Amino acid sequence: MKAIRRLTVRPVLPDPLRPLSDLARNLRWSWHPETRDLFQSVDPECWTASGRDPVRLLGTVRPARLAELAEDRSFLRRLTAAADDLDHYMTGDRWYQAQPGRLPAAVAYFSPEFGITAALPQYSGGLGILAGDHLKAASDLGVPLVGVGLLYRHGYFRQSLSRDGWQQEHYPVLDPHELPLAPLKEADGTPAHVALALPGGRELRARVWLAQVGRVPLLLLDSDVEENDPGERGVTDRLYGGGSEHRLLQEMLLGIGGVRAVRTYCRLTGHAAPEVFHTNEGHAGFLGLERIAELCDEGLEFGAALEAVRAGTVFTTHTPVPAGIDRFDRELVARHFGPDSELPRIDVERVLRLGMETYPGGEPNLFNMAVMGLRLAQRANGVSLLHGGVSRGMFAGLWPGFDADEVPITSVTNGVHAPTWVAPEVFRLGARQIGVQRAEDALAVGGSDRWDSVADIPDQDIWELRRTLRAQLVDEVRERLRASWRQRGAGAAELGWIDDVLDPDVLTIGFARRVPSYKRLTLMLRDRERLTELLLHPERPVQIVVAGKAHPADDGGKRLVQELVRFADDPRVRHRIVFLPDYGMAMAQKLYPGCDIWLNNPLRPLEACGTSGMKAALNGCLNLSVLDGWWDEWYQPDFGWAIPTADGIGTDPDRRDAMEANALYDLLEQRITPRFYERGASGLPDRWLEMVRRTLSLLGPKVLAGRMVREYVERLYTPAAEAHRAMDRDSARGLAEWKARVRAAWPGVSVDHVETSAATASAELGTTLVLRVRVKLGDLAPEDVEVQAVSGRVDSEDRITDAAKVPLKPLGGPDLEGRWAYEGPLALDRTGPFGYTVRVLPAHRLLASGVETGLVAVPSGDLVAAGGPVMR
Repeated sequence: MKAIRRLTVRPVLPDPLRPLSDLARNLRWSWHPETRDLFQSVDPECWTASGRDPVRLLGTVRPARLAELAEDRSFLRRLTAAADDLDHYMTGDRWYQAQPGRLPAAVAYFSPEFGITAALPQYSGGLGILAGDHLKAASDLGVPLVGVGLLYRHGYFRQSLSRDGWQQEHYPVLDPHELPLAPLKEADGTPAHVALALPGGRELRARVWLAQVGRVPLLLLDSDVEENDPGERGVTDRLYGGGSEHRLLQEMLLGIGGVRAVRTYCRLTGHAAPEVFHTNEGHAGFLGLERIAELCDEGLEFGAALEAVRAGTVFTTHTPVPAGIDRFDRELVARHFGPDSELPRIDVERVLRLGMETYPGGEPNLFNMAVMGLRLAQRANGVSLLHGGVSRGMFAGLWPGFDADEVPITSVTNGVHAPTWVAPEVFRLGARQIGVQRAEDALAVGGSDRWDSVADIPDQDIWELRRTLRAQLVDEVRERLRASWRQRGAGAAELGWIDDVLDPDVLTIGFARRVPSYKRLTLMLRDRERLTELLLHPERPVQIVVAGKAHPADDGGKRLVQELVRFADDPRVRHRIVFLPDYGMAMAQKLYPGCDIWLNNPLRPLEACGTSGMKAALNGCLNLSVLDGWWDEWYQPDFGWAIPTADGIGTDPDRRDAMEANALYDLLEQRITPRFYERGASGLPDRWLEMVRRTLSLLGPKVLAGRMVREYVERLYTPAAEAHRAMDRDSARGLAEWKARVRAAWPGVSVDHVETSAATASAELGTTLVLRVRVKLGDLAPEDVEVQAVSGRVDSEDRITDAAKVPLKPLGGPDLEGRWAYEGPLALDRTGPFGYTVRVLPAHRLLASGVETGLVAVPSGDLVAAGGPVMR
C-alpha cells in the first residue's frame, strides 16, 4: 500500500547528546574526519546504511542506543571536544581576518549547482563540485561568503544500466526535511519566501532553505510550495532539465530571486550586506538586473545604476565553446520582463541590449547569458591560463578594435578542496611528518610553494600507502559492480567472476567525468586489440576503472557509455576494465586515491580547467593527460605524462583521434608500465615513487582551492569592493554621463600624424627614440583620453606581439586645426623585427582598464603606409 502523505519524524535526542544535532546540521562534518568518526561510533551499522549522512543516521538510530550514549562518558568527552572545535572554527579569526586593508564586508557567490557532499545531491559535474569546493575553502579561510543556488527536488539523475549497457535515468524525490537543511524563517516563525512576477499576472514563489557549509551560509531557493500553480511548483524540479522557458525561469529565480533571498537573509540575521556579487557562469546573470532595479527604485537612472552594479560584480566563465552557453530567444526574454512581468520599471529594450549578440558572427535574435554576464561585470575571468586565452578569443567581438590578448578577461586557475578529497590515510601520513595542525593548515589554507616535508617520508611508507588505497578501491569496485549487475538483471549465481575483478598489485588507471563527446570517453577503445594486450600483458598488465554520466538528452553520449560498457562486459577483459554507473562524490572519494594514473584525453582546448586530475594528484596519483586546462599550465615530466595532440587547423577529426590514441598506447607501453613495474635495489619502483613524491611536494600546493580563493580575494574581490565603494551615487551618475558623452564624441577622434626621431629603418638595441603624435579629439578633452605608444616584436604580417604600452604626454593646447600634440620615448629594447603604432583610448579614474569601453582610435591605413618601414 502507498502512503497518502509523507512525514519526517525527527528523533528526540537526550539532553547530553543535543550537540549532535548542531554537528549534523553543519556540513563541515563532510570534510572533518574527527566529526565523521564521532558519528560513525554512534552506530557503525546505521552509519553505513545511512550513506554516511549524519542527519539520516540520527533519524534511524535506536532510542535505546541514544540513551546508552547519553551515559557513556568517553563518548560525551569526544562529543564535547567536537562541539568545542566547531565553535572555535566558526568564531575564531582565520586567514581573511588577518589580511591588511579593507577587504569586502561580504561576497555573494551565485551558482546553478553546488557539490558539497553526497548527502546533498545538488550537482551534476565539475561546475557544481568547483562551487562546493569554493564555499568550503572560503569557510576554511574565513572569507565572508554567502552562497546562492536552487534546491532541486529531484537533484540530478541517478544512473543505472540496462542489460545491454544503455544508460537509464532515475529521479528520486528529495525531501528537504530529510536533508541537512533548515528553512530560513521570518521573525514570526513563518518560512521566508521570495517572489517573481510572471506574465499574465501570475507569480512564482520560492521558499528559502539554508545549508550551513562551515562558516558559509548557502541559500537554496525551492519553488515546490503550495502557493504556486503546478507549473510553477516544478520550476526547481531538476538540475538542467526542461525546455527553454523552464530554464529561463530557473535562471530568473536564481539571479533575481537569489538577490532577494540574500537581502532577506541579511535582514533576518544581521549578516553584512555583500559588497561584491560573484556570478559563477552565466546562469545567474540576471542578478545584475535585480541590483540595477534596486538602485532605480532608490532614484538612480538606469545608466548610473548599471555602472554602480558593474563595479562590484565578478563574472567567471567556465565554457570554452559557444555551444556551452545558455541562449534564449529574444521574444521569450522580452515576454518575461517589462510592465506585465518582472522588473516593470526597466525598459525591456534595455534588458535585451545587455544580452544580445551585437557583434560579427553573433545571432541577432538570441539572448546570450554569458554576454549579459560580461556586460554586467567590470571584472571577468576564465578558470585556467589556457582557458583565459580561449575566452578572450571567444568573446573578442564585445571589444572590437582590440587584439584578443587585450580583452579584459583574466584567469584564476581552479583548485580543489583538499580536506574533502585527500584520503584519510594520506592525511595521516603527512600529519605523522609535520603534526596534525600543520597538515590541516597546509591542505586548507596553503600559501607555500612546496611541501618539502614529503621528501622525508620513506619510500616504503609511500608504496605501502599506495597499495592500501589501491586495495580499498578494488573492494569498492567489486561491491559497486555486483550491485550494478544485479540492477541489470543478473542472478547471484552468475556473478562469481566479480570476486576476481581487479588486482591490488596491478597498475590502475582511472577515468571518470561527464560524457560529452569532446571528453572522448572511448578514445581508449580506438584500437581494441592493442588495449586488450595492455590489459592482459603477462608481466606488466594494466587495469582501468571508468565512470561517467551522459546528459539525459544526449543520445550520442549514451552511445559512448554503451560502447565502453559492452567492451568491459567481454569475459576476456572484464576482470581488468570496469564501468561503474552513477558516478558521484561518494564514488569519487574512493576512486581518486585508489588510482595510480589519472587519464584525461579531451579535444584540446575544450577542457576549461578539469579538476579531477588535481584531486587524484593530491593522493599521489600521476596524471596522463592532453595538455589542456590546468595540465597545460602546470605540467612537468616530474608529475606525469602529456599526451601529444594533433590539434592543428584542418586536421580530420577521425585521423586526429587515431593519432592521439596511438600516442596514448605508446606512452602506456613504452614509458608508463615499465616505470611502474621496474624495481630498484630496494625492491621498490624507485623512479615511480620519485614521481609520486614530486607530484605531492611540487604540484600539491598549486592545486588547492585555498590558493584559488586567496587569488579571488586578492585579484578580484578586493578590487571589486574598492570599486563598489568608490561608485557612490554622484560618481555613478558622472561615469554614466561621461561614457555617453565619450561614445557620442568618439567618431570625431582620430590619429592624424605620427613621426619618430629615427633617420633610418634600423637602430641599435637600447636606443630610445622620440615619438611625436598629433590627434584630433573632437568634442573631447585630453583628460578624457590616453594616447599610447604600442611597441614590440612583429611577425611576418607586421602584427605586434608581446606589446609594451607607454602613455604619451600632451604638449600644450590644440593647434589651429584643433589637433593636440603628444610626445614620448620609444625604447628599442628588443632585437629583431620591431614595430610600433599609436592609439587613443578613453580614460577615466573609475574604469578598470582602458579597454573597458570597447572604444579605440588607431592610425588610418594611409597614415600607416606613410609611416615608413618597420624597424629591423
